Amino acid sequence: MTSKVIDVHTHTFPEKIAAHALEVLSHNSHTRPFSDGTVRGLRASMSESGVTLSVIQPVATRPEQVRNINDTAMKINAGESAGIISFGGIHPDFSDWNAELSRIHENGIIGIKIHPVYQGVPVDDERYVRILARAGELGLIVMIHAGFDIGFPENDYALPERIVRAIDMAGGNVRVILAHMGGWRCWNDAVRLFTGRKNVYIDTAFSLGKFVPNGDGYYSGGDECMMLRDDEFVKIVRAFGSERVLFGTDSPWASQSDCVRAVMSLELSDDEKKNILCGNALKFLGASIIDDI
Repeated sequence: MTSKVIDVHTHTFPEKIAAHALEVLSHNSHTRPFSDGTVRGLRASMSESGVTLSVIQPVATRPEQVRNINDTAMKINAGESAGIISFGGIHPDFSDWNAELSRIHENGIIGIKIHPVYQGVPVDDERYVRILARAGELGLIVMIHAGFDIGFPENDYALPERIVRAIDMAGGNVRVILAHMGGWRCWNDAVRLFTGRKNVYIDTAFSLGKFVPNGDGYYSGGDECMMLRDDEFVKIVRAFGSERVLFGTDSPWASQSDCVRAVMSLELSDDEKKNILCGNALKFLGASIIDDI
């Protein structure tokens, strides 16, 4: 087994707004956080869990946040936070989207995160399609929230059918990571639609283990049907191939320690676990990442 663990799907917030952001998001999602949502809190979680490298996936919920998010990502990637790197963010309504994607690329950010549900636009809308096409031209990886969202259980903006349509409309050349095992709570559709697409990877974020509600009574009893059973998870890994599965936690919305233990406990081979926990990310994120860990 590997001694390294790379978490490709984490979130942080600036210290001055982190407490408020977590309070709002916890209320909306009926889910409790496992850290304080800051870079400092993420680093403490990494130390406890044995995670070697974490990748922040920022979500621009408003167009005016985009440049600041990417400026922050550039500072993080310049070495201000050892063991942590950041993707960039883009919003489909950001007017200067093309120039901003070029700026992201020119400043060494290797990918972007989009979240159709939180950004309020279906992923197969032309505004996203043009972003995906340009990201493909620039060689940027695109992390996409896939499937339903626990805070918006009826919203269909990121369902697998829409994502396939968007990728095809964009020309099919962009490399994407579909969060939440390809589509949260629509995993069968993800397997059906994506297993034959070699430029599509999936991450394990918020898909395995026990769902932990925030105690407001909305999800009573820790509804475990929100997550995949171990055998279902293994079946999806085998359908995609372990070389296309990346370890992610959605921290602070899941415990990095619990997620590492959950993967380690699965009926997978040592090579499959190594692929998921570290090997795939090292290949996917680039040689420069290897030097950092």
